[in-house]
Amino acid sequence: MDATVLDRSIPELAGLVTRGEVSAEEVTQASLDRITRRDGALGAFLTVQAEEALAAARAVDQKRARGEALGPLAGVPIGIKDALCTRDAPTTAGSRILLRPASKGEATLDPRRGFRPPYDATVVARLRAADAVLVGKTNLDEFAMGSSNENSAFFPARNPWDPSRIPGGSSGGSAVCVAAGLALGALGSDTGGSIRQPAALTGTVGIKPTYGRVSRYGLIAFASSLDQVGPFAADVRSAARLLGVIAGRDPHDATSLGAPVAAYEEACGRDVRGMRIGVPEEYFAEGIAPTVEKSVREALAGLASLGCELRPVRLPHTRYAVATYYVLATAEASSNLARYDGVRFGARAEGAESLGALYAKTRGEGFGREVARRIVLGTYVLSSGYYDAYYLRAQRVRTLIRRDFEEAFREVDVIAAPVSPTVAFPLGERVDDPLAMYLADIYTLPASLAGVPALSVPCAPTPAANGVPSLPVGLQLVGPPLEEARLCALAAAWEGISPARGLRPRQPWGLRSDEPSYAPEPPVSEA
Repeated sequence: MDATVLDRSIPELAGLVTRGEVSAEEVTQASLDRITRRDGALGAFLTVQAEEALAAARAVDQKRARGEALGPLAGVPIGIKDALCTRDAPTTAGSRILLRPASKGEATLDPRRGFRPPYDATVVARLRAADAVLVGKTNLDEFAMGSSNENSAFFPARNPWDPSRIPGGSSGGSAVCVAAGLALGALGSDTGGSIRQPAALTGTVGIKPTYGRVSRYGLIAFASSLDQVGPFAADVRSAARLLGVIAGRDPHDATSLGAPVAAYEEACGRDVRGMRIGVPEEYFAEGIAPTVEKSVREALAGLASLGCELRPVRLPHTRYAVATYYVLATAEASSNLARYDGVRFGARAEGAESLGALYAKTRGEGFGREVARRIVLGTYVLSSGYYDAYYLRAQRVRTLIRRDFEEAFREVDVIAAPVSPTVAFPLGERVDDPLAMYLADIYTLPASLAGVPALSVPCAPTPAANGVPSLPVGLQLVGPPLEEARLCALAAAWEGISPARGLRPRQPWGLRSDEPSYAPEPPVSEA
């Protein structure tokens, strides 16, 4: 089988498997082979479930042989962010604290020793029911706290456009998995931009649904009022199909919404002429890189050429989004992560002389620096004497941010803006500067705080200059609650004329000399 079948869209590949033109087992083996060849230089996966994936693929082929109807993701290889529970694979949340103790001769830091959940997250169960093949668990910032994937307890994921640069975070491994062609799709989670930002920095499509549109059951919690699961894919229609599979009410999650699931994939062919596009001036202020602004403004001009009407809108409380988010999210993290105490599951420190000492030693050894920082900050803002001054005030500002969007959507159908103020930055550049790292999410946080849907779709990459390669840029589209179909329609229309359409990384990381590059033009030979 030609391995370039992995460069098809999800609907195309699922159709090939359904018609028997290629077997799910062949596709899965091709995906596993690519992971073996390419991922050593990229770090997209923490664990790969080769045997389980091949068994699932054979089950799909047997189902077809029996004449049974196949699901919409028949034989499609998918990566799963390692913050989602999987019954047949370890789950680490990118943290030491969810590792069982190492036996003699075992590596201290080995994600294969992660916590083994007895159940699947709802989104994972829905992928399996749709006949997807889950090939492995993807890398992430510890407990989804980070914007670069450098907070992983194991190793950082690297951007396939330039492996010396970050892929974004916290769902960096999922974005790399898709951008590098290791799998056709992946799931991530978005709390303050953790799907949209890595999608933008790796040239993929990432969707953060409306809060409650997708079940959080089985997602290891960071900030429960903000966390949302969503898909990554190489194109809009593929991401829309994934969203259609995982969306919908779940009795296991009281925050999930019972509204009917729209036909997201069908919406990708919808006419967008006359759609009113809001352009917020606050997203083009000081701090945005000129090359990023140029690319996004060219995309806005492209939307206008499709018959959309561009209108200025104001989101005046955007300037408070970073402070508001880092009060609320850290407060929720402090509460959610209190359960990791060394008693019930995961790591347990040795040599503690009392229960209190066990808690302190386990958490001190088990949590990384950024997670510890956020727990301390969250505990502080929830403490007596500071709750009203910080947490309660942040909740009020969150309401104002939500009202900004409500007012804007009375005048426009969609808001279009940058995803990130910069392109992917070099590994290590901001690791000791938390504030600079937090500001990387400045354009994604408002939609998260408002609970509205948003996605990232590639626009023109920056030109190569001064030794810096051409790097991806993302266009962010934000819609009213439950209007993911509208966003898919507009994103697909833009994708059809985008200069980024079909572009893939040209880096020869990990490629064997006998493996053809999957870059479009020119072909890349082994370095």
